[in-house]
Amino acid sequence: MVAHYLVKGRVQGVGFRWFVHREAAELGLRGWVKNTDQGHVEIVAAGEDALLAELNVALNKGSRGSRVDAVVEHELAESEAAQLGTFEIEGAW
Repeated sequence: MVAHYLVKGRVQGVGFRWFVHREAAELGLRGWVKNTDQGHVEIVAAGEDALLAELNVALNKGSRGSRVDAVVEHELAESEAAQLGTFEIEGAW
């Protein structure tokens, strides 16, 4: 399964992308996380349904210092997974 998440709330400047990276890597998911220009965090993750459900729970909980107001989830076409490698943070230096 491939899922797209948009996390809204206080999720930029609080280490949220690093939190997502750690959670996704521990679950063995492939994909990426990045900040959006609108102040949200966007995630695309591929893996087993049960592992994506665990990631969703973590996203809703959030990291220390963050405040998650909403997690919008969409399922993507399985073909999207072909482009995904090891989970990474986009736009981080």
